[in-house]
Amino acid sequence: MTMLDFTSYLRPHEVEAALHAFAAAYPQLCTLQSLGQSHEGRPIWCATLTNQATGADTTKPAFWLDANLHATEVTGCMGALHAIQTILQRYGHDPRATQLLDQRALYIVPCLNPDGMEQALTSPVYVRSGTRRYPYTDERDGLYPADIDGDGLIVEMRVPDPDGGWKVSEHDPRLMRRRGPDEVGGTYYRVYKEGLIRNYDGQQVKIAPPAQGLDFNRNYPYVWQPEGEQRGAGPYPGSEPEVRAVIAFLTSHLNVSCAIAYHTFSGVLLRPYADKADDQMAIEDLWTYKEIGERGKQLTGYPHLSVYHGFRYHPREIMSGAFDDWAYHQLGIFAWTVELWDMIGEAGIKERDFIAWLREHPEEDDLKLLRWNDEHLEGKGFVNWRPFEHPQLGPVEIGGWIERRTFGNPPEKFLLKTLEPNTEFVIAHALMTPRLEVREPEVTALGGDLYRVRVLIANSGYLPTYGSKRAQAAKVVRPIEVQLTLPNEASLVTGELRQELGQLEGRANKRALWGANYPTDNLRRLEWTLHAPQGGSLTICARSQRAGHAEVSMVLGR
Repeated sequence: MTMLDFTSYLRPHEVEAALHAFAAAYPQLCTLQSLGQSHEGRPIWCATLTNQATGADTTKPAFWLDANLHATEVTGCMGALHAIQTILQRYGHDPRATQLLDQRALYIVPCLNPDGMEQALTSPVYVRSGTRRYPYTDERDGLYPADIDGDGLIVEMRVPDPDGGWKVSEHDPRLMRRRGPDEVGGTYYRVYKEGLIRNYDGQQVKIAPPAQGLDFNRNYPYVWQPEGEQRGAGPYPGSEPEVRAVIAFLTSHLNVSCAIAYHTFSGVLLRPYADKADDQMAIEDLWTYKEIGERGKQLTGYPHLSVYHGFRYHPREIMSGAFDDWAYHQLGIFAWTVELWDMIGEAGIKERDFIAWLREHPEEDDLKLLRWNDEHLEGKGFVNWRPFEHPQLGPVEIGGWIERRTFGNPPEKFLLKTLEPNTEFVIAHALMTPRLEVREPEVTALGGDLYRVRVLIANSGYLPTYGSKRAQAAKVVRPIEVQLTLPNEASLVTGELRQELGQLEGRANKRALWGANYPTDNLRRLEWTLHAPQGGSLTICARSQRAGHAEVSMVLGR
């Protein structure tokens, strides 16, 4: 197949074609399934990556990656495709990728929201998530964004008004600055989204609510709140088919212990919770989250923080119904929201509060952004203000940032640079999952057709076999089960044919105050005595919902 070069953004039908090409080129490593259909009837494709020769995906520990839940955040889709292509290409050549697919499985959904993605790539009209009308089925009065000058873009309009709250910067005429609280005597403007006003009375400009106001990342069941308390939440938890598809898959695939959801923008690794402080999380899980986050920071350069402590849109409000909160709280999955791409940081604005900066920042920051646009994009990320005769407002000027192609997603020449380090984090994170092994099988003849059988059940993974303390508290994961299958005419003298071991620890959760005096709590020795004729074969199979299956066979008397 012709490999993707990541120099452009793909539409849903092109993403589908790429996924089928991967499956055709790597049939032993990549299979496809549709998790369901979107509101408009498009399939939601999931690629399962694993070496099928070493076992089915459901018998292995697994990692989840999804993207493009929000319509315009198309970088995430390309990031998921980059992860698929990179891992498949490296298999058999790179030991980490080879070990990953031999021992684990990845479930990757590049485009959870194909309807919104299609609109985002073919229309300048902004849509947050789904394309159906919500919360109103009819149009309301007020300003709706629209491409009124026919250039294929929706930017901003500045309208002269003595009561306006904006003025032109003295340092760059493209830049609009807030009017001072006691400032009078200048030329001032109101700034609106480019658009038209439904039922305009000639005086008042109302801002109409979004026609397509759903936010899929407020529709998950965790701390779901109705529309009056959480905009975009939908009529009930999981009301949207795209969200239900994820819920159904993950609740039926309990081998998933780690997950990433790709979004844009800001260049940050976000973790739960959005509604409560870190001291409300199990401390062992918080330690683990921070250790995973540090590894992510090493690979991507992105800082890591909780949504509650560093990414709230309003300091006195919480965000509810998000994927990562739901996946962690209900299923005990170490889930992250990775906000890809940071044009603000690229412009040299490094230390900032990610959300507070959007509300207020020094003029010098805006000047840095404009300089970056001029130097790296030849000025093409910003539409210079130009006069336009608005059919309702009269003389206005139209201009401003092309947000979707600058702040929201990297310009194409920056796309690959953005994706590569994040794929490395996906690989590293997937390798942190627990992994069950059966080691050191031993048969000792005791005489008189008696045999002693011993094995060591081990967890070789970083995470414990239960995944997280939250998974334990929610009783999501069953104990490890070990099954002994005897040869014909054999009988058990001591031990049990089927037994539950509880759980095995990993390298996580090890935080001694002094030194490193840790027990071997990732191991468990098992022993049986049996009566059997020589030459018979027995099998020992260990099964863990999170850590996978492991099996060994032995021949008696050899």
